[in-house]
Amino acid sequence: MTIAETIIQALASPTPPDPEQPWHRQSLSDGPAGTALLHIERARTGHAAWPRAHTWIKAATLTPVSASDTSGLFQGAPAIAFVLSCATSPDSARYQQALTAIGEHVTALTHRRVDTAVRRAHSGKRPTFHEYDVFHGLTGLGAYLLRRHPGSSALERVLAYLITLTVPVDDDRLGRVPGWWVGHDPSLTHTPGFPGGHANLGMAHGIAGPLLLMARALRHGVAVDGQAEALHAVLDWLDQWRQEGLAGPWWPEHLTLGELRSGRPSRSRPGRPSWCYGTPGIARAGQAAAIAVRDAKRQHQYEDALVRCLTDPHQLARLTDTSLCHGWAGVYQTAWRAARDATAAALRAAVPRLADHLNRHATATAEHPPGLLLGAAGTALALTTAARDAAPASGWDTCLLID
Repeated sequence: MTIAETIIQALASPTPPDPEQPWHRQSLSDGPAGTALLHIERARTGHAAWPRAHTWIKAATLTPVSASDTSGLFQGAPAIAFVLSCATSPDSARYQQALTAIGEHVTALTHRRVDTAVRRAHSGKRPTFHEYDVFHGLTGLGAYLLRRHPGSSALERVLAYLITLTVPVDDDRLGRVPGWWVGHDPSLTHTPGFPGGHANLGMAHGIAGPLLLMARALRHGVAVDGQAEALHAVLDWLDQWRQEGLAGPWWPEHLTLGELRSGRPSRSRPGRPSWCYGTPGIARAGQAAAIAVRDAKRQHQYEDALVRCLTDPHQLARLTDTSLCHGWAGVYQTAWRAARDATAAALRAAVPRLADHLNRHATATAEHPPGLLLGAAGTALALTTAARDAAPASGWDTCLLID
């Protein structure tokens, strides 16, 4: 039995709901909604029957589905809509009616969230992660809309809003800062090390997420005024903060006000390679943006940065788990997607070695907690991609924006 099959067997049935956390069931991160994606992928590829997937979908919707203004791609109605979109197919009526109904709530939610963001911008206040990021914010909602409603006004408004984040702003207290500068630290608190907040570069909470969504939209023929210029602006900014190390280029995870003013990061080496914050996620975003604006030179630079990262034993040694967010599964899935677009043969050649690393580490840590982002379901999904060497049939990794 393979490690993926062991994980799938362990996740055969949902656990009883926690009455103290009814919202948990609708979490893509670590709730039944996220684990449902594993069983949906297996059903879509013909490796399992639909009843098991349906059991997990039902478990995710046992409590009322929230479409409140705190909902995002990884929680509430958008999360359930994403799960159902992965389960539907053009040749089947399965879940179509439910998806249509919940999709209307997601569209209405998106319009409300854009309205709130616009009011915030007009007030002169800085945004928080939850306004724009992949997990909670408009980038995640935009990823769902690009998948389901690419021609919608809601998606157009999301893209127009993200473009505004790429324009520097003159803050009364901080001076000139990037438009996505947030007024808190990376943990959503206020600490002395981050006076006035920070600029985040990562995929999960930083500018790499909006960059990748805008690039994916442009590659799908979905564009609004200023979108290509916004991609160029972010690429220029990433060029400015690209660091050259002995093992290749890397980017800081975030910048304090002091670092922004000095023009140099305080750390001297790359952090952990990951989807969420590290070189793999940033390089995938830069590669996709370069492809979208037809910049072959930059595409090669980002692919080279990714190859150098993935073949550096010192950086890879910093991976300590097999999760999608910041472990081997996320690095593998990101690299596999980047390799499909790559002009560099070296990137494609690196992927099988990463699959070996993923399998070895997954076997060594077989006792995984449940969940997609940090747990067993995400690991098993990446292992499934490695075993099939084919794009996910359900498109589950759209929630990471890397497809």
